[in-house]
Amino acid sequence: MTPEQILSDLIKINTVNPPGNETSAAVYLKQIFDDAGISNEIIESEKGRGNFIAHLGEGSKRLLFLSHTDVVPAGADWNDNPFSGSIYDNTVHGRGAMDCKGLAAAQASAMLNLARNKTPLNGTLIFAATADEEKGGDFGVKMLLDQHPDKLRCDFAINEGAEEPVQLGSKTIFFIQVGEKGTAWSRLVTRGKACHGSIPTIGENALVKMVCSIKDLSGYKPEIILIPEVKHLLTELSKIKGFGATVSPENADELINSLGDKSLSETLRSMTRMTVSPNVISGGEKINIVPDLCQAEVDIRVLPGQDLEYVLDELRKFVSREIEIEVFNYHEPTFSTSDTDYYRLIEKATGEVAGSGVICLPYISPGATDSRYLRLAGISAYGIGHMASGYDQSVKETVHGKNERIDIPSLKLRTDFLIALAREYLA
Repeated sequence: MTPEQILSDLIKINTVNPPGNETSAAVYLKQIFDDAGISNEIIESEKGRGNFIAHLGEGSKRLLFLSHTDVVPAGADWNDNPFSGSIYDNTVHGRGAMDCKGLAAAQASAMLNLARNKTPLNGTLIFAATADEEKGGDFGVKMLLDQHPDKLRCDFAINEGAEEPVQLGSKTIFFIQVGEKGTAWSRLVTRGKACHGSIPTIGENALVKMVCSIKDLSGYKPEIILIPEVKHLLTELSKIKGFGATVSPENADELINSLGDKSLSETLRSMTRMTVSPNVISGGEKINIVPDLCQAEVDIRVLPGQDLEYVLDELRKFVSREIEIEVFNYHEPTFSTSDTDYYRLIEKATGEVAGSGVICLPYISPGATDSRYLRLAGISAYGIGHMASGYDQSVKETVHGKNERIDIPSLKLRTDFLIALAREYLA
């Protein structure tokens, strides 16, 4: 089956998380892998939360193709039914096309192609299309590593997580995700004294306290830190832009601002510093009562090398001691070095399918994927965002947005890349 056929079918299976219902997608994959004679199984973490795993070949070398089958809610105002899987204009349309059923379809198609062509593999290729990535992975990769670690045991993995390619001058740059920022989601709490709203000076307004604190926090200027991979990335971009080969914390923003692509520029900016974004505030019960409690939730993302102590120290520079700080969701940053044979194989396979003129550069993802669980388990994981030449760059805005879609040439390029990588490593 072609990747576009598989993707169209997967989109038609509604796996919005919650509730997920990923078993329905796993059953679909099982049917086509059974027909191809490829060993496979479904492992449910609970009823309806199925993870599909297939194996091809035998041997001590092990390569994992990882993706997820759950998707975020579609929302309204789509041009097409978000679960139609429509194919027109050389494009597959629907929720999950970019995140992440498109990659799952390419991985499935690659394994089916290798089996159909009886490609000899001196090792084991694993394909895992898992549940629950969009809500944290508890029913998917985290569960599998906790309860069935041998199912995902591998030398290295290919997953989602990289920025799509960009064109800078005559150069096409493909990004390889080697790490992810960590999360330190925090809750700020202010307390006051309630009273009647008609005489507010009798009380102490917790909401006003919070607003003042958030205003102070908005002035936060994070320290610019260039970890080696990011410095290499910016140095190569600097050469392409003609800025020279020396990039430092002092001139990094000047380079970033010069790129002319806001999405790329702000993504690069987030790779060079801790980010702090107050996104939720709640307080007060009734218009005529001065509130005695207010809470704000702040999305904080940290770089490799920054820990929980660093976060709290930075917050206290702008948040007074009377403001309570609770870090309620902390995941440390994870990282796989680019100085490995695995990374170089990814570069080589990318060049084979995309052309020798492309440049591969390491990338730190501002967000999170299931790769973090693999890295914490000691498995090197690399994310891709490969797309074909001339792809519509507006598709980036459709991830978790409306009118999500992916062009068929990009699906085929991803499939060809995965086939080339499996042959390079396992043949």
